[in-house]
Amino acid sequence: MTTVPRSKSLATGFTPSPVEPLAHQLLAALAQHRMASTQQLHLLLRPDRTRQSVSEQLNKLRREHLVEFAVLPQSHRTRVWYLTPKGARLTSDWPALRGRPPYPITSATAASLKTPHTLTVVRAHLAFVADARRRGDEHGHLDWTPEVFHAIGDSERIVADAVMHYTLIDGQQRRKLRAFIEVDRSTMSSERLASKLIEYARLWSYEPQGARRRRQASGPVWLRWYPVFPRVLFVLTGASPQTLDNRISDLKAMVAQHPLVAALAREVPLGAVVLEDLEEHGATCDVWVPLAGGELRPWTGL
Repeated sequence: MTTVPRSKSLATGFTPSPVEPLAHQLLAALAQHRMASTQQLHLLLRPDRTRQSVSEQLNKLRREHLVEFAVLPQSHRTRVWYLTPKGARLTSDWPALRGRPPYPITSATAASLKTPHTLTVVRAHLAFVADARRRGDEHGHLDWTPEVFHAIGDSERIVADAVMHYTLIDGQQRRKLRAFIEVDRSTMSSERLASKLIEYARLWSYEPQGARRRRQASGPVWLRWYPVFPRVLFVLTGASPQTLDNRISDLKAMVAQHPLVAALAREVPLGAVVLEDLEEHGATCDVWVPLAGGELRPWTGL
């Protein structure tokens, strides 16, 4: 195991190298994902090592006041780790995290309020990471950016639960894919969930107007960040199979009934999956429901 002793390297904001020590990967992963459990960090960064090796490094970082943890109330044992304000300041100028606003969590109470949704988003990420390792694709701990904001006009914005970057490898062929990820724990109404599709359709079609518009390159605003519009993937959990099926049906109905969403669906792949199916079978198995209609398929084949 590669370890980093207490030294100026952490205290002065060491820039992670292409092959990073575990300590730096842990800090970067927490800066990127906001929070994660010990087990999740183990699976994300060192699945080939013991979980104890990750736990020991986290405890070293805690002694340096760079990370802290909260204990999940239902488990009394599971630790959920997050950056302290000191850790957030340290990582804020690392090249891989540049442009990612710091998000220091100031107390275990504050951490507990965000824990259920944040850990579920990490679960979804881990399903793609595990599938990429199995297939030999490229998708790592920094290829998943939670809480990405985009303007959609009228002083409104859409917040994606995550933006995923993924590179499919097939021999010498490389295919770069991007996706907006929406993780639904069945805590909002089905109608409100389906209305997220309207927001993505507005982002897809949004072009600033007036003098500001004339100063910008032509085309929709999303071209500032993406060469093609990312596919939109819904990952559902937290309810009975029948309830989840109903929620997916409502997503499909939105595609069929809303003209702007229907236009989006003709140009952009839209899909939904149950998180437990994603974890059991893998992201590139036939577990995704195409929201525009059709048989189950891999997310890459939507």
